[in-house]
Amino acid sequence: MDLLLALKAVILGVVEGLTEFLPISSTGHLILVGSLLDFNDDKGKVFDIVIQFGAILAVCWEFRAKIAQVVSGLGSDPKARRFAVNVIIACVPAVVLGLLFGKHIKAALFNPVVVATAFIVGGVIILLVERHNRRNVEAGKLPRVNSLDDLSPVDALKVGFAQCLALVPGTSRSGATIIGGMMFGLERRVATEFSFFLAIPILFGATVYELYKSRSMLEVEDFGLFGIGFVFAFISAFICVRWLLRYIASHDFTVFAWYRIAFGLVVLASGYSGLVVWAD
Repeated sequence: MDLLLALKAVILGVVEGLTEFLPISSTGHLILVGSLLDFNDDKGKVFDIVIQFGAILAVCWEFRAKIAQVVSGLGSDPKARRFAVNVIIACVPAVVLGLLFGKHIKAALFNPVVVATAFIVGGVIILLVERHNRRNVEAGKLPRVNSLDDLSPVDALKVGFAQCLALVPGTSRSGATIIGGMMFGLERRVATEFSFFLAIPILFGATVYELYKSRSMLEVEDFGLFGIGFVFAFISAFICVRWLLRYIASHDFTVFAWYRIAFGLVVLASGYSGLVVWAD
């Protein structure tokens, strides 16, 4: 295996794992880093799909107890059934819109300028939501939903519509669902954990679907390269999820908002100045 390609696989695997569940857009980072590494051809896009699956498995492992509890309780536990139904409800809008418009969105919007702009806009939205959140706390207004078991189908549907914004690359699926959930009355940790659970069917389904469409480009000699990216995506995602759950216990998402804004401005400035040639 080419050592340089292996190094690129490590870098992209780590980028995927660290960004998939933070409100900073894994797709946007993979587009930009793939452009820098000249690893954004058709084979590179298939690679991105494979390493995304590694990140999904990391979340499944972290929440294996809750997943097992829900699955085993579907036949007898009303809370487990309600939670499963809420996850399905929240997934429906993004699945429908993705199937209807996903191809057109990829053709028109998967480029560095759109990604950078979405980074900046998303950062501003996070700042506004966090400011609104602080005002509510100062006024003594507590979140309406403080447990995953308290989620209603209407709450789930609202979060599902928020998730649709992530079809625009650079928006961030986790950012849209977490911040959207907070706007709709979910407590910060509840919104974050629900975002993680939504990621499992959404990303798993998208991964299987995209791999099926790209099956003609899967070759045995690529398995080693894909395996490297997969492993590093799993490890970095697992570390990131655990860190984020501890972080939000005493911090808000403001730091991610400023990161998004700064990163987006750097991408736009470097591109327009000619310092970096961002390939589509």
